[in-house]
Amino acid sequence: MYLEDEARLGLIRCESKRAADGCTIGRVRRLLKWIIVTVGITALVRWFRRRGTEAEVIAPAEPAVDDPAEELRRKLAESRDTEEPEEPAETPEASVEERRADVHEQGRAALDEMKPSDEG
Repeated sequence: MYLEDEARLGLIRCESKRAADGCTIGRVRRLLKWIIVTVGITALVRWFRRRGTEAEVIAPAEPAVDDPAEELRRKLAESRDTEEPEEPAETPEASVEERRADVHEQGRAALDEMKPSDEG
């Protein structure tokens, strides 16, 4: 009885005659080892492949001779140099009170349009 308990816990190897009785600890351990090793090797291979592609991505490619972004920057700089500064549009000389009165008048007109007509 004592040997069977130890065999279940994996402390001793099952003998070949006990394999027929259902002692599969050794087989399961071997299978788990193969699975773990396979997963580990797969992870390492993926890591090395990613590491190689990251090195290619990190290293900047040589700038093209005809870089469109540089050409646009150059054209923008030229247009800024040749443009004359625009004069600000003249603001009306209305006082704050006059503008406020205009806004109130527009608001009242909008309210009058929204009210339903009482005509029947």
